[in-house]
Amino acid sequence: MARGLLGLLLALLWVCGAASGVGAGVDRDGDSWTAAPQPPEGAPTADARSFFYLEGPPGTVLTDVLALTNPGDRPRTFRLRGADAYNRGGGDFAVREEGRSEGAGKWLALARDTVEVPPRTRAQVPLSVTVPREAVPGDHPAAVVVSDGERTAGVRVHLRVSGPTLAALGVEDVSVTGRDDGTARISYTLVNRGNTALRPRLAVRVDGLFGPLTRHASRPLPVELLPGQRVTRHERWSDPPRLDVADVRLTVTADGGARDVATTSYTAVPWGWAGGLLLALGAGGAGWYLRGRRRAGGGPDPARDGPSEGRTGGGRGGRGAGRSGHDGGADGDEAGERGDGSGGQHELTGAAK
Repeated sequence: MARGLLGLLLALLWVCGAASGVGAGVDRDGDSWTAAPQPPEGAPTADARSFFYLEGPPGTVLTDVLALTNPGDRPRTFRLRGADAYNRGGGDFAVREEGRSEGAGKWLALARDTVEVPPRTRAQVPLSVTVPREAVPGDHPAAVVVSDGERTAGVRVHLRVSGPTLAALGVEDVSVTGRDDGTARISYTLVNRGNTALRPRLAVRVDGLFGPLTRHASRPLPVELLPGQRVTRHERWSDPPRLDVADVRLTVTADGGARDVATTSYTAVPWGWAGGLLLALGAGGAGWYLRGRRRAGGGPDPARDGPSEGRTGGGRGGRGAGRSGHDGGADGDEAGERGDGSGGQHELTGAAK
């Protein structure tokens, strides 16, 4: 339970600070504090650097300095640690729980794990990243997690291991779902198959049976997709057709030549109208069938009409004789050809008369 609450808190802090990368906290009494990379000499503000950027080949040690600023009236004690960064399912940044890092967060070390900062003071904490000799080239996202016991924040660490880089972006699992309010939702999954962080752009094109339905030019998405990560996103389609078959085409791109295309189909049917139409067709078909049966049963019935005159002859031969006046059955024809009807059979039981 505690781990789940911590993960939720860190996710909220990343959402609030992802644009700047600077960690910040505000206590219940309103006092605030910040954690950021040490600003360069002569910088006008303490947060002139919004994140750490470190680059080097495998086997090297990279260094920098973390600045903790306490502008309040009481001392603060901060706990520090390194952590891997990753994308949550919707694209937001998050950091691994303590003891769960296997990448750059594990390579990162701080000079002190716990720091006490006096009031109205800025403390400096050296940090280092030891890049393993077997580290693969590309981006390895991490963060410095800072907590004062009441609030937790993070400072992003962009670590790049020197070597060949590959920008590879994929889009998959595209689907369209109609909604009760008359709109539709286009869902899709972005996958970073390369070794560099990507900022994807998305273009949407929808064509119906009779021409274009929607054209959305390429635009940046509010997500930075880290290497090896996948996120699911949704686009609102405000005016989908009520009756049409549409082809939905998504094109995603990113710097470095990354590009991919995925398509799906969407069938729009007004089910209320369709249900009424099916009922009407069913009723019409039933009526046509019943009329056809009545017509088939309305003609002359030889079994009933033929014997009315033939019975005067006393047997099946009489039926055959009666055929001279009207159309009788096939049995009557055969008996009439036999003569006087001796040896005829009973019409129901087949017993000799």
